[in-house]
Amino acid sequence: MTLWTVVVGALIPYMEEYYHIGYAIMSMVFVGNAAGFIIAAFFCNTTLGKLGRARTLIFSEIVLLAAYVMLVATPPYAAVVVSFFLLGYGAATSLALNNVFCANLHPPSAILGAAHGSYGLGGIVAPIVGTAMASRGILWSRFYFICVGFRICCMLFAGWAFWSYREDQPQTLLSSLQRTATQQAASESPESKSKNLKLALQNRVTIFGALFIFAYQGAEVSISGWVISFLINYRDGDPGRVGYVTAGFWGGITLGRFVLTHLAPRIGEKTFVTALTIGTAGLQLLVWLVPNVIGDAVAVSLLGLLLGPVYPCAQTIFSRLMPRHVQTTAIGFIGGAGSSGGAVAPFTTGILAQATGTWVLHPVCIGLYGAMMVFWWTLPRVSKRKE
Repeated sequence: MTLWTVVVGALIPYMEEYYHIGYAIMSMVFVGNAAGFIIAAFFCNTTLGKLGRARTLIFSEIVLLAAYVMLVATPPYAAVVVSFFLLGYGAATSLALNNVFCANLHPPSAILGAAHGSYGLGGIVAPIVGTAMASRGILWSRFYFICVGFRICCMLFAGWAFWSYREDQPQTLLSSLQRTATQQAASESPESKSKNLKLALQNRVTIFGALFIFAYQGAEVSISGWVISFLINYRDGDPGRVGYVTAGFWGGITLGRFVLTHLAPRIGEKTFVTALTIGTAGLQLLVWLVPNVIGDAVAVSLLGLLLGPVYPCAQTIFSRLMPRHVQTTAIGFIGGAGSSGGAVAPFTTGILAQATGTWVLHPVCIGLYGAMMVFWWTLPRVSKRKE
């Protein structure tokens, strides 16, 4: 799923050269992608109700396949932005259904951990392959031939795996806690959904949690999208070499989510996330101030290592602090805020970079880390009984 999202940072220099555009226009792909994610939230439940799980998954794969075919054709840049909108829409639909399915498997924590860990694995592979291709003179859009092949396989496997799947399975306590807003909406009236949303928004955990994830995902996507351009412009990095730095960043995130998350219960999630955020800010300063491309590459990988566990630890705290009856609605709202942050922050970085240079990535990210700290410590205290 992540091949197309994380490879953008490595391909940005080649796309800018091909289309003769600056950072501001280039950053529109992030806006298009996030818009697709957000709009999908309004239609996913309707599509699921009319088509069923298997056909909805196939539909999402068709949307993704259409977007990849557009990109392979190397269309005008406006169509590239449209294709990223379709990628966001298709991915949001597929992720919503697959996360629900994984949450109802046993053991759910291990299954969900493997699913989210695969996100990082895609983040490692995609920049390596994309950089290797583009640095050898292959047109940047040809990378998406790989994505076309994957999507065809996913379409076939989705239909084969879920064609006879039935939604009316027995629900465990864990599954009821982890159902998404999409599932919940299927059995609710418009009045009930509106009431739950109102209750969720009245809970300060929802508001500050959404702001926290907004800042977190904004920093994550900004680094992934713009650090390569910074290394090229301010460290005289070779595009054919520094493109691999993004793979190191996502490798760090993957390792952090698989390894460091086990430390959270021992230290306490709230203290653990605070320490990780302070560490990421320090490493961001190193990348900004140390004029050495190798040192910066190592610091970016370590930054990913510390940043990776933040999201799952935060989700744990949010679930503990929220009343059960508004959990799914609130988590859905928080997730949507994260997608918005993944658009606003890199877009803002691109606008500022157009005026002053890509060094602006670092103060933007440090500001986002500061916002994370403020919103994190504004959350209510978790009682020891719930810990």
